[in-house]
Amino acid sequence: MLLTVVLALVCLLLLLRVYALERNLRQGAAQLKQRRAEGGGAPLRLAAPNGAAEELMAEVNALLHLREDDRADFCRREKALREQIANVSHDLRTPLTSILGYLQLLEDTGLSEAQRREYLDIVEGRARVLQGLITSFYDLSRLEAGEYPIDREKVDLREVISELLAAFYADLEEKFQVTVDLPEDLPQVWGDRAALARVYANLIRNALEHGGETLSISARRTDAGVETRFSNGGADLRPEALSHVFDRFFTSDQTRSGRNAGLGLAIVKALADKMEGRAEAELADRVFTVILTWKA
Repeated sequence: MLLTVVLALVCLLLLLRVYALERNLRQGAAQLKQRRAEGGGAPLRLAAPNGAAEELMAEVNALLHLREDDRADFCRREKALREQIANVSHDLRTPLTSILGYLQLLEDTGLSEAQRREYLDIVEGRARVLQGLITSFYDLSRLEAGEYPIDREKVDLREVISELLAAFYADLEEKFQVTVDLPEDLPQVWGDRAALARVYANLIRNALEHGGETLSISARRTDAGVETRFSNGGADLRPEALSHVFDRFFTSDQTRSGRNAGLGLAIVKALADKMEGRAEAELADRVFTVILTWKA
């Protein structure tokens, strides 16, 4: 008789556990359906305590959290992609529209030879701008895909910068009051010579396009290598935008009226990272400075 009672109690306890487990599973399924209908929601909760079910529910909640993070990341990427497509479209359309406009003007049979030459020069200039943009888009995509070849070796950084300053001398002298401080005893740094030249050429072009008043270029030896600083006085840049200057398609002109997005500094940052260097930016008293640090 006692054994029968014990067995009955055991069966009753088992039935209660099965009922509680089924209830938990049904409630979990209902919560999942509600989350799917609403596109999210609170974590799944059990109707009654159960160790195994709680462990399962914790894993399900972890997967749901990962799914929501992935969905949020996808939405951010999709939004960024739409913005990038709009920016690329704007930046390519601006010089292309100008080219088409001047080509229409060239159809005028009453143009003088001087006017025709002037319009052709403008078309050529806009075409070079367009070519530069397309090249920058392509190079940045190769860098981000890890397809941009880098062969690191010891490079005389002072020589690289001096050659670029000589190449851009006329443009720099026309726009800036330039000061240069490149000590002769700078150590050689580890990097790809062509990539380093691209980095500093982009800095010079960025200064010519967006800088104003003064340009200061300096280099100094550090414990780890060499630090260079390119400083533009009279920079038209808001402090809150400083953290975004190395973002692709960043532009300080929020209306984007006639000025293409800046890919130059994005390429500077990507190449510096690729060569195990460091790129930083500072803004103080309207002086914008790009700081590059290289290992010696």
